[in-house]
Amino acid sequence: MRQPSPKTVPVLTTDAEAEDFLDQDLSTLDFSQFKPLRFETLPKSARITMRLPEPLIAALKARAKARGIPYQRLIREALEREVSDT
Repeated sequence: MRQPSPKTVPVLTTDAEAEDFLDQDLSTLDFSQFKPLRFETLPKSARITMRLPEPLIAALKARAKARGIPYQRLIREALEREVSDT
């Protein structure tokens, strides 16, 4: 029996196209085409200042401590996730 050739991900320009693509059998999808994206490796050249409620800062610091990372990195990861989900 012949093995199906690996699928590649087409350029998807709309949410509907992405949903249609994901509705099919992806068991033969070639995962080698994916590359992880981490903004953490980019140089940090811009600074922001923002005021946050103390309880929120305390919760961020506690969660970051539980993960063993600085709380600023936790905030940066949350921002990265937010912009990469679009």
